[in-house]
Amino acid sequence: MIVYDGIKTDFLKSCEKDTIAIEIEQNILSKLGKHTPKAEFRSWENSLNYMYKVLNDNEIPSDAGVAIEYNIPQTSKRVDFMISGYDESDNAGMVIIELKQWDSLTEVKGTEALVETYVGGGNHRVVHPSYQAWSYAQLIKDYNGEVQDKNIKLSPCACLHNYIRHENDPLDSAQYKDYLDEAPAYTKGQIDELRDFIKRSVRKGDNKDILYRIDHGKIHPSKSLQESIGSMLRGNREFIMIDEQKVAYEEILRLSLQCQKDYKKRTIIVKGGPGTGKTVIAINLLAELTKRDQLVQYVSKNSAPRQVYLKKLKGQIKKSSVDNMFKGSGTYTEAGCNVAHTLLCDEAHRLNEKSGMFHNMGENQIKEIIHAAYCSVFFIDESQRVTMDDIGSAEEIEKWAKEESSEIHYLELESQFRCNGSDGYLAWLDDVLEIRETANYDLEGIDYDIRICDSPNEMRDLVIERNRVANRARVLAGYCWEWFKKEQNNTNYHDIKIGDFEMSWNLGSGEPFAVSDTSINEAGCIHTSQGLEFDYVGVIIGDDIRFENDHIVTDFTRRAKTDQSLKGIKKLYKDNPEEAKRRADEIIKNTYRTLLTRGMKGCYIYCTDLGLSHYLKNRLEHIKHESANN
Repeated sequence: MIVYDGIKTDFLKSCEKDTIAIEIEQNILSKLGKHTPKAEFRSWENSLNYMYKVLNDNEIPSDAGVAIEYNIPQTSKRVDFMISGYDESDNAGMVIIELKQWDSLTEVKGTEALVETYVGGGNHRVVHPSYQAWSYAQLIKDYNGEVQDKNIKLSPCACLHNYIRHENDPLDSAQYKDYLDEAPAYTKGQIDELRDFIKRSVRKGDNKDILYRIDHGKIHPSKSLQESIGSMLRGNREFIMIDEQKVAYEEILRLSLQCQKDYKKRTIIVKGGPGTGKTVIAINLLAELTKRDQLVQYVSKNSAPRQVYLKKLKGQIKKSSVDNMFKGSGTYTEAGCNVAHTLLCDEAHRLNEKSGMFHNMGENQIKEIIHAAYCSVFFIDESQRVTMDDIGSAEEIEKWAKEESSEIHYLELESQFRCNGSDGYLAWLDDVLEIRETANYDLEGIDYDIRICDSPNEMRDLVIERNRVANRARVLAGYCWEWFKKEQNNTNYHDIKIGDFEMSWNLGSGEPFAVSDTSINEAGCIHTSQGLEFDYVGVIIGDDIRFENDHIVTDFTRRAKTDQSLKGIKKLYKDNPEEAKRRADEIIKNTYRTLLTRGMKGCYIYCTDLGLSHYLKNRLEHIKHESANN
C-alpha cells in the first residue's frame, strides 16, 4: 500500500505549497487510522524538502511516478521514497531511496551491517542505511510477482542529507562495502550524484503505471529465493531431523498447506524441552513452505537465535535474500490480517506483551502473530520463561487463538537430549533446583558429563579443552555481575571477577557469541545463549541462588543492577512481597535450568555459594555410593 503517490509535478507543487507533510499525515490517518507523531511529521518536512531540490532537474521526467511511505505488503516496513519510470532502453525501473536525518554515526566493528547513531532519544545500534535500502529492494524483488514477471529493475540507495562525509568516514567502512556497492549512500552536498543515480533508471516518465503495478502485484516467493534457501539447507548437518522431529514437521507441514487451500486460520502449539529440536523443525519448515509458494518467516523475541541460525544457514555467504526471512517478534504490531501464510515462532515462551524499544508499541505479540498469519506455529517451553516480561504460555496462546477464531492444534516433542536420549538429566535438574519433585534423585544410567568444579579456573580449563574439538563449548554465567555498556567492546575489561579468576561478558561486536572463534574467552548470559545448543558448557552459578537449611534459596537482590530480566521486581515487592518472591524464584531457577541445559553432552558447574557446591556434589556422589552398595 502506498500512502502518497503522484507524478513528479504533483510532488513539486505540494512541496512549494508546504502541504506535502500534511497530505501524508492525512493519508496515513485515512488509510491506516494512525495519528502521526510530531517528530515524524518534522522529518517528512525536512527530508522531502531536500528531495524537492533533488527532483528539480529537467532531465528527470515530469511525469515520473513518485511514491512516499510505501508499505511493503506482508510486512510492517515502509519505503521512504520511490521514483518510477523507464530508462533509455525503455526498461521499467524504480529507484528506492531510504532517507535519513542523521548527522553522525559510528561503525560497529566486526559486524556486517550495524552502525550506532542517535535515534529514539539515545545512541542505539541500527542497520546501515545502505543495508536497509538494499534489504527493502530485495524484499520487494523476492516476493512481488509483478517485479519478477515483468523484470522491473529496482535500484536502491540511501540519502543522508544532513551528514557531512569525511575522508575515511565510518559510513564507508570496508565491512559495509557489499551493501554500499548495491545501494550507494549519498550525503550532504551530493545532490548531483543522487540525480545521476536516479537518471540511470528514470529517463522517461510512466505516469505512475509502474508504481501501480508494483502496489497491486501478486505476492509469492521468487524461484531464486526458493532455490537459495533450499540449497543452504541441503547437506547442512545442523538441520537434519530425527525421530519425533520428522513426525512433528510433517504434521505442521500438512496443517500449513491446508491453510493455504481453505484460507482458514490454524494455530499450532508445539511443546518441547531443551534438545527436542524445535529450531531444527522450524528451519526445515521455513525452507519447505517457501518452496511451496508461501510467504513464511522465522520469528523470535531474542536476536541471538536468529543471528546464529541465519549464520549457520548462510555459511560464508555474506549478502543473501534469506536475511529477510528472520524477524523479531515485534515486527507485527501494524501488520494486517493474514498478510503471511505461516509464521514460525521459536522460543515462544519469551514473547512479550508490548513491542518496541520502550515497550510501548502494539497490544500483545501473541495476538499480533496469530492475526498476521493464516498458520501460526508456536514452539514453546514454559520452563524457560526468564524475565518479568515473558508472557508465552499455552494458555495465553489459546486465549488469543480463540479471539482470532483460529483452530488450535497441539504437538509435543520428546527430548533428544544427547545423554542417552533421556529426559533423566532434565528431571534431575528440576528435582535439584526444587522446581518440581521428580523420581530422579541421581543421574544413574545417564551418559552425561557433569562435574562440580572447585574453582572457576578449573571449570574454564575444562571448557577450553572441549572447545578445541569443534568450537562448540562455551562459558555461561548467571546475571550477577554488572555489564557496562562503555566496556562492551573492550576485551581487556573483565566484568566477572572471582578471586584470581577474571572474564569479560560476551563482547558487543563481532560474530554472534555462539559461533565466534573468540567467544571461548568470554562468558555468555541467558540472552546470548537461550535457544541455542552447544556440546559442552561451563556454568557459573552466582550469588542469586544458594543452599541453606536443606533447601534451595533464591535472592533477587544479588542480581546485577544492569539486569533487565527482573525489572519491576522491587516495586512488586513493596506492593506484594509474596508474589514478588514467587516470580523472582521462578525466573532465577528457570534461568539456571536453561543455562545448565545448553550443553548437549556435558556441563561443568562452579558455584559461588559453597553450600550449593557441596549440595550438588552430594547429589552426584549419591550415584557412586549406591553403586558401591549394590
